Amino acid sequence: MAVDVVMPQMGESIFEGTITKWLKKPGDKVERDEPLFEISTDKVDAEIPSPSAGVLKEIKIPEGQTVPIQTIVAIIDGAAAAPASTPAPAPSSAAAKPAPAPPSAAPAAKPAAAAPVPSVHPPAAPPAPGAERIHSSPLVRRLAKEHGVDLGSLEGTGAGGRITKQDIEAVIAAQSGAAPAGPPPVSGGPVPTAAARPTPPAPAATAGSSAVHGSQFVPALQVGVPRERIYFGNYEVQPLSLMRQKIAEHMVASKHVSPHVYSVDEIDMSKVATIRAKAKAEFEQRYETKLTFMPFFVKAAVAGLRAYPTLNASLDGTNIVLHKEINIGMAVALDWGLIVPVIKGADEKNLLGIQRTLNDLAERARTKKLKPEEVQEGTFSITNPGVFGGLFGLPVISQPNVGILGLGAIEKRPVVIDDAIAIRSMCYVTLSYDHRVVDGAIAHQFLHNVKETLENWSEPLV
Repeated sequence: MAVDVVMPQMGESIFEGTITKWLKKPGDKVERDEPLFEISTDKVDAEIPSPSAGVLKEIKIPEGQTVPIQTIVAIIDGAAAAPASTPAPAPSSAAAKPAPAPPSAAPAAKPAAAAPVPSVHPPAAPPAPGAERIHSSPLVRRLAKEHGVDLGSLEGTGAGGRITKQDIEAVIAAQSGAAPAGPPPVSGGPVPTAAARPTPPAPAATAGSSAVHGSQFVPALQVGVPRERIYFGNYEVQPLSLMRQKIAEHMVASKHVSPHVYSVDEIDMSKVATIRAKAKAEFEQRYETKLTFMPFFVKAAVAGLRAYPTLNASLDGTNIVLHKEINIGMAVALDWGLIVPVIKGADEKNLLGIQRTLNDLAERARTKKLKPEEVQEGTFSITNPGVFGGLFGLPVISQPNVGILGLGAIEKRPVVIDDAIAIRSMCYVTLSYDHRVVDGAIAHQFLHNVKETLENWSEPLV
């Protein structure tokens, strides 16, 4: 019995995925729920388990290709598992007829629409969308509204004719005059003008690899930078990984959408540092988790967001969406990129609960075990360049948030207290905020609230 393995939908707004690695090869035996392959989407990297026990008969989609959801990526020969499944249809011959029909009929509707789309180059084959309804995400609709683009005039390249972010960005680029520079590198044609060295094939390979991944990220070569100014001397060409391409797209989009403003303050962390130093050994022994500075910052941010809810918001066109829940996204640095898992209901957790959640999310982010919903629905973000020794940074807002808090390194410095010089554990904090929603007065009041909470810490650890 052959079992189809399909590209799963890893979240409500995700309609395609890229296979980054096959964990099994044809002929290998697999168990049900055993990791079969790894995928990367706009939201998360994840391992996909086998839907059935058996032998991996065929891999239809190789590594590095992006395909729509419900696309068949492999076939498992479930003959080894057939004896276990045979008794199920046997008891009722009447049930045997409807049982196969619904599964094959229902999914067939979507794959039928997706089948004509070439799996290697999804953007190149726009399926015919339904005339009566426009399928698009809130981000796409917002971008269309801001740039005066009529979505009804576009044919989407996503699953079922859905208009994707890449579709709308291509139209915006064309309107701004950037379109003519784009086609030459994407077409993978020969590289002119760089005849001084035998190195032009390297740029062509880079462009080709970008096309294979289906990325819409616009490299420097497509915005008017001559090739001879990039490829010179001794160099090595390394194509962007899929995650780096997605990060690039998201950061460019965020800077394009949100007018960023930055406010900086300095916090005396001496009291928190003393509390942590005294409690961390017993804390780790009793609760089997390390006590870091991060949960203190999360709790302080929660207090600030409660006092100034404008920062716990999103912007939808001309409407400000004030979120009632406080879900804090935490930037986690990975060896291969960056991901922002979300602490849901951070305002309902004590410091111990936040620390355990932080450790769990960070560990599963590094082992690709995060679920799609664990990187969604963040209402505010925190990033910590200070852990790498950074004094402070100016982080880019994680959309659709309107603010992100950047934490600098905690280090002892001389400060003036009551007209005397003292040594204190000091930390710079930076707030990046969307000036469409948040003004400087609110931003600095928020930072002052965070500062007051940390400098006068009074909350118990558990």
